[in-house]
Amino acid sequence: MASTTPTRTERTARLCAEAALFMRDYVLSRVSHDLRSPLNAIHSWAYVLDRKIDSADATAQRALGGIRTGVEQQVHLLETLVDTTRAETRKLQIERTSFELDALIDEIVADVRAALADARDVTIAVEGVPRAATLDAGRERVAQALWLLLAFATEAAAQGGTVTLAVSATATAAQFEVRWQASPASLTDDALTHLFEPFARAQAREPQEQGRFPWVLALCQRVAEAHGGRFEAQPLVQGEAALLTLNVPSSGA
Repeated sequence: MASTTPTRTERTARLCAEAALFMRDYVLSRVSHDLRSPLNAIHSWAYVLDRKIDSADATAQRALGGIRTGVEQQVHLLETLVDTTRAETRKLQIERTSFELDALIDEIVADVRAALADARDVTIAVEGVPRAATLDAGRERVAQALWLLLAFATEAAAQGGTVTLAVSATATAAQFEVRWQASPASLTDDALTHLFEPFARAQAREPQEQGRFPWVLALCQRVAEAHGGRFEAQPLVQGEAALLTLNVPSSGA
């Protein structure tokens, strides 16, 4: 009987697909939010105009009717297309269990090395892993987020560079910090090996607004939020130190 255990290549493909799915969700949430504000303003001003314009002016009334219809159509599209599509990932499922951090980290680092780091000659160094430390959290989701942090850092590092994962754990939480010297140009260098799709890598090079992060890292934010933790990402600046931080509280902390 054939083994049902996924191969490393299959795991990598699934993890890339998960990252793309949550990136789509994040983009749609921004679209929904950013479009609703102007639509609400248009609707409000249409109400003001309705009180000012002569009800006997047929042309003006038709214009107002067209404005209202357009707003209603746009809101309907947001509700039926954008919001419905987002429903798949809106509530992140977490299956909590107690697991050993060192085993998880060894597994994820090995996967990232095989998937990208070795091909890019990028070294992944691990610091401070507390042996025998456990975390009561969603192991699969933490693994996905940690893999994404390391894979993205490798994508955004210069060939031959080093990505460092620093781990700290207490009885109440675990914190993962990924540090490296940023090379945003590497994200879109066609001469290099890549994991993520071109759109995600190109967007990650764009300047980020305050409090924003590259869209491809949306899964990391969702995993942190689902555990009651936090995710932080510093902007990528060529040649400067970059930092990604994932904090995951333990269950009952």
